[in-house]
Amino acid sequence: MRNSGCRMRPRDSVPTTPVTKPAPDSEPFPLACAQTGGAYNRCMAQVPEEQLTAANSARRAPVVIAATGACSVAGRAAPLPPGASFVDLLGVRYAHFGTRDGGDLYLTEYGQPFWEHLLPRNWYAKEWFEAKRERLTGTSTIYKVPTRRIRGRALQLVVRWSRVGEEVPLDTMTINKFVNAEFNSPFEEFALLMELRAGRSGPPGIRIRTQKPLAIFVPSERLQLWQTGRSESRIAAKLARHPGVELDILRQYVVLYGWVKGLDITEVASLNQLRPDMQEALFARATGLVTDELELKGYRVVDMKPAHIIVRRRPDGSLLRDRHGQLAYALVDYELLERTPSHEQAVRSVHRRHYLQHMARRFDIASGKPLPAHLRATNVLGVDYIFGHAESTGGLLWVVGHDPDLFNYFLPERWRRTSRERLSSSHEVFKTRTKDNIHLVWRVSRVGDTPSPASDPERVRAILEHGFNSPFEEFAHALEMSRAGVSTIYPRAIYMTGHKGKAEREVTDARRYQQFAALRTPDGTPAMSPRHEYILVWGFWNGPDELLAAQDGQYYRGINAEQARAEGLIDGQALSELMERARRRLRAAGFEDLNLKPDHLLISFNPDNQMVTDTVGKPAFRLCNFELVRRVDTGGS
Repeated sequence: MRNSGCRMRPRDSVPTTPVTKPAPDSEPFPLACAQTGGAYNRCMAQVPEEQLTAANSARRAPVVIAATGACSVAGRAAPLPPGASFVDLLGVRYAHFGTRDGGDLYLTEYGQPFWEHLLPRNWYAKEWFEAKRERLTGTSTIYKVPTRRIRGRALQLVVRWSRVGEEVPLDTMTINKFVNAEFNSPFEEFALLMELRAGRSGPPGIRIRTQKPLAIFVPSERLQLWQTGRSESRIAAKLARHPGVELDILRQYVVLYGWVKGLDITEVASLNQLRPDMQEALFARATGLVTDELELKGYRVVDMKPAHIIVRRRPDGSLLRDRHGQLAYALVDYELLERTPSHEQAVRSVHRRHYLQHMARRFDIASGKPLPAHLRATNVLGVDYIFGHAESTGGLLWVVGHDPDLFNYFLPERWRRTSRERLSSSHEVFKTRTKDNIHLVWRVSRVGDTPSPASDPERVRAILEHGFNSPFEEFAHALEMSRAGVSTIYPRAIYMTGHKGKAEREVTDARRYQQFAALRTPDGTPAMSPRHEYILVWGFWNGPDELLAAQDGQYYRGINAEQARAEGLIDGQALSELMERARRRLRAAGFEDLNLKPDHLLISFNPDNQMVTDTVGKPAFRLCNFELVRRVDTGGS
């Protein structure tokens, strides 16, 4: 078994002048922090190398690791500031509070004891940061910077600006191998790193040494496109495909890690003055070792480089090894950390099973059940939601039902940038499979736009008088119609983008914003705002929720009636009859679609490619568009 107790706390990159750094030889080698219960850490005091074996068996008091390498007994840190709250994002629990300049700070369990050090004014103040920072090598914007001294202690931080949404600068071979590589969002990065540190997958004897993620800082200011370092044409193309969505990535995110003295493999080769062939051999052995051990644990780094591997150099020039003779190393740089395909599939299967079981009973969960502090139960137009913030974008999220366990599945980073298939040539409607292996359909709401004239002139006036529904009306109508016997697709969540400002789109029909001006979020802010875009997330129809919860599978294939007619699955007469039955069924339920078209109706086919029919043998349909649905008086019908 490997010695899983021997741990370095690495830096994120190396200075441009590494040979001027103090040699780490005289410093004791810090022991590993072993996970206890998957939530908190215990750390043994730093001891010299010759005492490692004895220390491994010794009992120590619970401690929290400081970024400088010092250990402090848990419980002695200053209490969190007033107004701090706890939020759970992608499985990581953060303490969150606003900063003096209007930004946001998210502290992990490792950063919470040192929240005062991590306040931006104690490391990011302009004069301090510019005077104290040291630019580190690498393609990202990354610095080493000390904090101000607080109660006699200063921390050494690694400060890196997240590159989420930017093009990944990979070599040709790597691009061909990892064609879909993308930078993790800061919250995804921390979640994956915490998961890797927990070490629950793969051989238990292998423990990957990593840095400790301390905090995520979100400054209040937004960048202009020219400041982001992103291709303006790429951003423009994204905006054209789904306006208002990708503008969220104008927010800045700064990740904070602890610094540790040490050398990366390239520095070792330079200090030892190795010949080029010996350098290449060293690099190959080191990267091969780390890559193999990562893979055994179910992870990989797309751009694995020798500079990502931090080691300790002995006085005689040899590298520190564990008691089994294995190279003792620490892995840094997690922008492109990801699960291996097999591990990803296993994790997604677990997430999907959990999702399906909870989705089938999303309204059955007792509404009085205590919610996490960052989520609220709310009701909008008769529909119950779990409401919370999308911290990665500054947006808001309403998830249909009473179950808080479903909230994380609809955070925008889980579905917004996954591969998508466009479902409409004229509207922003996409099908995607999320990072949790959930099939969804999302559509940018057209509330605030003026509808184009319908093909039926008699409907033009009614359509223009009604206007596009708000996203909350669409969901309310869908659920009410379903209760009245009209089959519909499943409403899942409403996402309001975080972007606001000068780039907002033009509103040509403000009636819905005026009509629902009194609607408020649990935070007291307007639920309907013309300064934001709204995205409706619907379930992709492949079977009833109850069936999928009992046994996952592809029960049905949905195809809209227009496409079914084009493919010869139904003839013109059957299509006309279907449209008329849909109108009657909607009116009986108290509704009408002012612009009912064949592509608003889904027809289902079973695995044997047989059309699903209703009780009288006619094609069963499911309504999938609610933009221009309105209630009608059925008193005389």
